[in-house]
Amino acid sequence: MKNLTPIHTSSSRPARLAALKQSFQDWNNTQDAITRLCRRLSTTLSLENQLTILADEMSGTIPFDALNYRNRIARQDFVFATGMGGPHRCEYRLTLEGLPYGTLTLHRRQRFSDDELAGIEMMLSGAICHIRNACQFLTIEQAALTDALTGIGNKRALDEALQRASAMSNRHGYAWSLILCDLDHFKQINDHHGHVVGDHILARTAEKLEQALRNSDTVYRFGGEEFAILLPHTNEQEAREVADRIRNALESIRVDGGEIPLTVTASCGVAMHLTEESSEQWLARADEALYRAKAGGRNCTRVFASIS
Repeated sequence: MKNLTPIHTSSSRPARLAALKQSFQDWNNTQDAITRLCRRLSTTLSLENQLTILADEMSGTIPFDALNYRNRIARQDFVFATGMGGPHRCEYRLTLEGLPYGTLTLHRRQRFSDDELAGIEMMLSGAICHIRNACQFLTIEQAALTDALTGIGNKRALDEALQRASAMSNRHGYAWSLILCDLDHFKQINDHHGHVVGDHILARTAEKLEQALRNSDTVYRFGGEEFAILLPHTNEQEAREVADRIRNALESIRVDGGEIPLTVTASCGVAMHLTEESSEQWLARADEALYRAKAGGRNCTRVFASIS
């Protein structure tokens, strides 16, 4: 029996390539709103850039006064806002395949018409796959900067934050302080009660640290039982007060250790950023202050004074 499957000869290839080229040119040159939106969104995986593009493309078809977007990505709130709000709004919870990808809200002085609402939904339908990809990319980025056990920033995240803080302090003269906090005799807990109990204490420590701080402060785990707290707009004395408050908060931790609940204490070293100081030098001074606290009997705070 003969094979009836069609065979593509070499003579048909130029026609297929020409059709492909024409299709690509049409896609690049088309001026319809959805295609243009998708074409622009496909050029970036930055969620902020994508929302900027979406706002730009949408405003050309459906005027609005403000666009707001909120999402919780990898334990962090992502917020994007442009424009000033009006009394009328329409809100959309963005989902794809049953998974949420944030909430987008448009505000305007005048009420949105039914045709405008339908147009917004069409544009969001064209954008949702790109927004999903950007959210997933941001999740992966955050995972690379997150300590798996405690959910707070890791050493890499701390290094990047210290570099940014140093640059801002040098440029604007802002006061930034760094606290290094080390749990006292933690190795004994792991040796006597096991790493499961030790890990539980570390997770509780991260929770207590976050609860004891302002929203603008950030916490990182950069060693086994060592944590760092970065404090913007904070001088030495204020940072010392924060460190003492942190130590008091950690003393309230109680973990089942058998007959007697396990408790922890901590030693803290404080250093304020100096003008034109590198992030490595800043970290080294805070580490020296922590060493003095541990050498001085532990469960105390020492400050590396900015003026000798």
